[in-house]
Formats: sequence, C-alpha cells, structure tokens
Amino acid sequence: MSTRNKFFSFAALGGLCTTVALVATGCGAGGAPAASGDASNAVTVLVEAGGKAELTKVAETCKAETGVDATFVELPYEGLFNRLSSEFSSGSVSFDVAALDSVWLPNFKDAVQPIDELFTDEAKKDIFPALVKEAQVDGHFIGMPAWTNAEIILFRKDLFEDAKNKADFEAKYGYALAAPTTWKQYQEVSEFFTKDGMFGTDVKGAVETEWMAHVLQAGSPMVLDADNNVIIDNAAHKEALDFYVSLVNSAPTGAAQVDWAAAQNLFNQGKTAMTRFWAHAYRQIPEDSPVFGKVGTAPMIGGSAGVAGVPGPWYLSVPKASKNAENAKKFIKCAYDHNDLGLESSLGLAARISAFEKYQDKPGYESFEPLIATLNADATATRPSTEKWQQIVDTVLVPTLQKAVAGGDTTALLAEAKTKVQALIK
Repeated sequence: MSTRNKFFSFAALGGLCTTVALVATGCGAGGAPAASGDASNAVTVLVEAGGKAELTKVAETCKAETGVDATFVELPYEGLFNRLSSEFSSGSVSFDVAALDSVWLPNFKDAVQPIDELFTDEAKKDIFPALVKEAQVDGHFIGMPAWTNAEIILFRKDLFEDAKNKADFEAKYGYALAAPTTWKQYQEVSEFFTKDGMFGTDVKGAVETEWMAHVLQAGSPMVLDADNNVIIDNAAHKEALDFYVSLVNSAPTGAAQVDWAAAQNLFNQGKTAMTRFWAHAYRQIPEDSPVFGKVGTAPMIGGSAGVAGVPGPWYLSVPKASKNAENAKKFIKCAYDHNDLGLESSLGLAARISAFEKYQDKPGYESFEPLIATLNADATATRPSTEKWQQIVDTVLVPTLQKAVAGGDTTALLAEAKTKVQALIK
C-alpha cells in the first residue's frame, strides 16, 4: 500500500520518534516491549511514530485512575499499516489498542470489535459530526477519535497590516485588504502579493486534499456517491479543479511537485503570503523563521454549499483477537475522557469539541477557533468509505491534479480519471 499522498499523519508532517519516556520502547521497534507493572492491567498500544507523544499524559492519567498500564510500540506510517495487515490476517495480535488512520477503517473493519458502549449520546455531542459518522461502520462504532485536524488559512499579518499594501490593494480592487472571506477575494489577494520575489499562495499539486475540499464546498461528495457510483467528472469536481488551477499564476513554479512539507517550508521561509494548511502548523512555526510572530489565522472559506474541509482524524480501536479487550476499552475511554491532554503535547491535537474550545481563547492557540468552525461545518466530510481510497488517491487523484496544474485539459483529465476509478472499484 503506497502512502506517499496520505492525509494528516505525523510522518507526513515531519513527526519524529518522540523522546518523551513513558516506557522503554524503540521508534519503529518490530516487537511489543515487555509491559511494566501488573501484567493483568497492562495494555500494548500500537501507534504511528509521534502518536505516543499525543497519548503520554493520557496514559499517565489512565494508570493513576484505573490501574491500566499502557506500553507503546511506535512504527513509521507505512510500517504501521503493514504490521496491522499482517497481524490482523494471522488472527493473532501482539497489541490491545491500535491507532488507525481514518483511511484504514474500511480495510480493517472486520478485524476490530465494536465499541458502541463508549459512544453515548453525551459523547457523540462532543465529537465533530463528520467523525461520528466515519467511526460507525456497518452499524457499529469501531474507533474512538483520538485527534483530528483540518485546513484553515494562515496569512502574513505584517503584510496585510502594512499601510502601503493596504492603500495599494484598496486602490486596485476597491475594498479593504483583509483575510479573505470569499474565494474571489482569495484569488485577488494572492494576485496582489505575487511580486518582488514573493507569491500570494501555494498550489499543492502533489496532494489532493484541497481539490477535494473545494468539491465538498461545491456541493458534491468526493469521487464516489452514496451508491458507490463514480462521479469524479461531475460539474462540482470540474469547478473545483478549475478553481484550483486558476491559482497557479500566484504560486511558486513547480506546483505539480509541491506537497505538504514543501508548502509549509515556503510559508515558514516567507515566500508565500497565505497558505491553506493543517491548523496545527500555526503553533509549529520555528522561532528562527522570518514569519515567526507575524502570522494570523482565518476560517476556511466556503463555496455554494458552504464551508467544508476534509478532516484528518485517527481512531483508537480494539482488535477482535485481543485477549485484553476490557482494559483496552478502559484505556480508550480514558483517552476520550482526558482528550484535552493531547493539546499539551508537541503536536497539540485533540478530537473533542470541548477540548479545542477549552484552549481556543488562550494565547498561542488562535488556530483553534477557525479549526472548530471548519470541522463543525455542515459540508465538511471525511473520505469515501472504500478500501480502495488510498489507491485511488495515489494512482488517479494526484496524477490528475498534477497534470491539471501543469496545464492539462481538465474535462479530458476528469473523463480519464472516471474510467480509472471505475476500474479500481469494479
């Protein structure tokens, strides 16, 4: 399984093996380490490298409250998928809790057990609607969201507040320079700042997320409809693709190869005035960056269907083959009950609405209010529930987008994409 174009993950966003010590474990270790303390209360938690940092304080609190002692095994993203696939297929697992990227839920739905009892009415009210929907597969909840993310707009406050820029912009466009609230404004602001070696925005041809967000904003499901019909060539997909391509002239050259890391570097290096990026990046701007302390945040912009984003959640699940399901569920409940503790980690993410709200007014967390608005938006939706999604991304969506931003005919490209997706899911 290729993971080159995965959505939000620690590896995709530069996550490294954490040095936070809860128990002794190696980054990418192949086997489960020996549990400490009372073996009857021990659980082994399999996570992507970086996930341990998100869950360390949760684990400490869980041990104090319930006696459940968590041991973490961290693996790189692709290694994690391969480990899960191998052990689930064998019917014998070395872990009790697994952190699953949301794109994997359809792949592993038959290997994990229902945790419906954890999804009380109260719990569901405090989880973003798209995540509640995604966590339920074939009538059962199979994963509790542990952390999530979505794209918001980051912009250079210093440039937007500059007196000359404000005067020049208003003289040219007839309205005040400010964080854009419509896509037309986004285009014009991007155009305005593309000068003197700077660009107004980036275009990420090597990842499909923003194209798909525009599809949702135009009122269509992504790629597949509710009956699994391929709709990638409908009007919403073309409108979204055409708009995305329209930004190329205000973006650095080589857009077809720009991925998350490249776009983040461009912004942090002061080369772009705006970027649409995962909200966590606001708090990770290096202190030696020329834009440190000069960045503002704004909500995602909406289309005809309103604001929409594509979330990047991870879920905690219990394998059917686990012999320690009771303690595994206790740990997952702890992770939900103390979800806000993840916000104090180096990455600083959570999944509960109340957790983000608890921090949104604190200095340094200005990205949370627009993140909450995006994740709560009616048109926000997770990816289609199909085992073929990552293959569709790697072999169809990204190549189609790359050809489009390089000047290809979008109508012809979408027709070709439809044929390819149909062949994959037949």
